[in-house]
Amino acid sequence: MPDTHDPAGTGADAPAGPGGRRIGLRADCANCFGLCCVALPFAASADFAITKDAGRPCPNLRDDFRCGIHARLRDSGFPGCTVYDCFGAGQKVSQVTFGRSWRDEPRTAARMFEVFPVMRHLHELLWYLDEALALPAARPIHAELRGAFEETERLTTGTPDDLLGVDVAAHREKVNMLLLRTSELVRAPAGGRAPDRRGADLIGARLRKADLRGANLRGAYLIGADLRGADLRWADLIGADLRGADLGGADLTQSVFLTQAQVNAAKGDEATKLPPGLTRPSHWSGPAARPPAAAGRAPARRPRPRRR
Repeated sequence: MPDTHDPAGTGADAPAGPGGRRIGLRADCANCFGLCCVALPFAASADFAITKDAGRPCPNLRDDFRCGIHARLRDSGFPGCTVYDCFGAGQKVSQVTFGRSWRDEPRTAARMFEVFPVMRHLHELLWYLDEALALPAARPIHAELRGAFEETERLTTGTPDDLLGVDVAAHREKVNMLLLRTSELVRAPAGGRAPDRRGADLIGARLRKADLRGANLRGAYLIGADLRGADLRWADLIGADLRGADLGGADLTQSVFLTQAQVNAAKGDEATKLPPGLTRPSHWSGPAARPPAAAGRAPARRPRPRRR
């Protein structure tokens, strides 16, 4: 998982995002009790070298709650850890909701692990709402977006009982309606020319230099797709699976709802253009390489994500 360091717990080292509220919506592992390394399960696969049950600490988690193989996660068979993002939920649960670690208070461990995914869902929604508030095209609904942001933020400050009582699905659906309207406003200039590939199976698709301006790619499977030189400005990429997608030379400068985790899961090069607030992953070195044609197999699918 990300191993950022902010000893004061303020998020001051992280740049503010487009909406100016993203301090606190970025993972700060130095102030988290390794929740993603304990609360979440994973199965032995191309993403993880071992199988781990929910609630059981990863064997690589040290006593100080840091990852013992952080510097070599990919080489050690844990690339899945490098593309996970809690959107700051880990430190919120650790420092605000509970204040003491599951090791110090073993009786609260199970409860903390239950609260963590709820907080993560809420923080993810805050991230998208913050971005929406920064988009000039969404000005007609800024008041509604601001209200949704404030309501979601209020939910994150509740007690453990309050958080476990949140109907996450209902709240997500309500927020998603605003995010859909935001997407429509941003993509409107492209008119009928923009492709609508929401939830489409584009695994391994040949989309080199494709004009995808204003495209609806919500929840699309773009695993291993060739997007070299593609124009993805104003494209909606919320929930799109970009694992192994080749973004060499692609222009994503004005794409919407793209996250760092999606960028980390893809491949790119020095010519790839990213939106403000997102950083070029360290494993992007030199021109992005195309997977060998002889491989002939697309990466295994994950369960289909919730439609947005």
